[in-house]
Amino acid sequence: MSAKPPLPHQPVRGSATGRPIMALLDLLGRRWSLRVLWELQGGPLTFRALQTACDGVSPTVLQQRLKELRAARLVIHDGGRGYALTEAARRLQPNLMALQGWAEDWARETPGGSEEQE
Repeated sequence: MSAKPPLPHQPVRGSATGRPIMALLDLLGRRWSLRVLWELQGGPLTFRALQTACDGVSPTVLQQRLKELRAARLVIHDGGRGYALTEAARRLQPNLMALQGWAEDWARETPGGSEEQE
């Protein structure tokens, strides 16, 4: 039995308001959702290629995430070419790239593997 995918204007985990940002954070916060969107930014991938790109995520979890991302209209299945980002997901990509830039800055500023405590 699968949970209902988070969508704007509907209550989601952690928020009964239905605010679109809360639905987006719920959706993107699900295990493997961001990774799927990240891997598809280079173009369509078949299920098997996407599974490989996602470091071997289990088929069941990948299938569930793709179902949720399709319901949210961020991913489409393009027959022979496989799964691809929708226009809405492409508009999300610059925001993910901004997070990527921030993460790289953060990594440079954070000692790697340090166990130092404040």
